[in-house]
Amino acid sequence: MLTELEGGKLEAWLADVEASGLPQLKTFANGIRHDRDAVINGLTLEHNSGAVEGVMDRLKVYKQQMYGRADFDLLRKRVLLSS
Repeated sequence: MLTELEGGKLEAWLADVEASGLPQLKTFANGIRHDRDAVINGLTLEHNSGAVEGVMDRLKVYKQQMYGRADFDLLRKRVLLSS
């Protein structure tokens, strides 16, 4: 489903999860059901926000590493020099 962009198979997968009897997978499937449209779009459409998410995760790591030690100017320089 993930590599072939086959979001149409999600419902069958969710049904298989319900039948599996694994509580952790059932919890995961319930979370998917709460945002079903977004998950189907992510599994179907070619375009995604993966690159943006990667940049945001990197920025969050820098911010956490520098917490309480520096101001925005140093964070900006670190980000610009890492690119």
